Amino acid sequence: MDASTRPVRFPGASGRLLAAKTDLPAGTPRAFAIFAHCFTCSKDFFTAARVSRRLADRGIGVLRLDFTGLGASEGDRPYGAFDDSVADVLSAAEYLRERYEAPALLVGHSFGGATVLAAAGLLPEVRAVATIAAPSTPAQVRDLFGAAAEQIERDGEGTVELAGRRFVFGREFLASIAGQPSRHRVAELGAALLVLHAPGDTLVDVSHAAAIFRAARHPKSYVSLDTADHYLSDVGDAHYAADLIAVWAEHYLS
Repeated sequence: MDASTRPVRFPGASGRLLAAKTDLPAGTPRAFAIFAHCFTCSKDFFTAARVSRRLADRGIGVLRLDFTGLGASEGDRPYGAFDDSVADVLSAAEYLRERYEAPALLVGHSFGGATVLAAAGLLPEVRAVATIAAPSTPAQVRDLFGAAAEQIERDGEGTVELAGRRFVFGREFLASIAGQPSRHRVAELGAALLVLHAPGDTLVDVSHAAAIFRAARHPKSYVSLDTADHYLSDVGDAHYAADLIAVWAEHYLS
């Protein structure tokens, strides 16, 4: 089944335009999903593109979006507050609801996993959620800031270099990720949950997967991604993760 990829734009909750791409199967999609990318990444980052296209090959239509201030989406800076990212997912769901049908599946990679876990409870149509290398709480990304976190707390904002790129973050963002009721949200998810994580992940320790899994109620599943790295850099690992999600989700999306 050959998937087609199309760029789309739609307004976010703040009124700014969000950029996204839809990966659609050749035939009628059996369901629609939203893919949320990793921290400071974009919809075009290879993990998002490979997993989304593979899901489309398996018959699931996917919308992968750029969060506000990232990629081609409008916004002065990324991640003003964690709830802004959740609102972006809700805007993406509204776009799918109006143009195609509401998403039944949410997929989040890394920080995107924490985001979809928070958004799922606000989308009654969602029947399944899959996380890939996700932290058990969004506060985990503070570890990436190093000494810059103290500067941000002191001065109100500061610059952080991540993967060779510089980003400005404000005190509001650090406060927003610190106060999230992540465990409660997972416990009250109301959708089937699949947790995918590599035991050798050096950015988000596998203990986060265990914490998510323990907090969740059934139906829930956990699959080790064996020797994969955090970003599923090997194409085979990305396809393996997508195939697992597609097969697992079929029961809940039928």
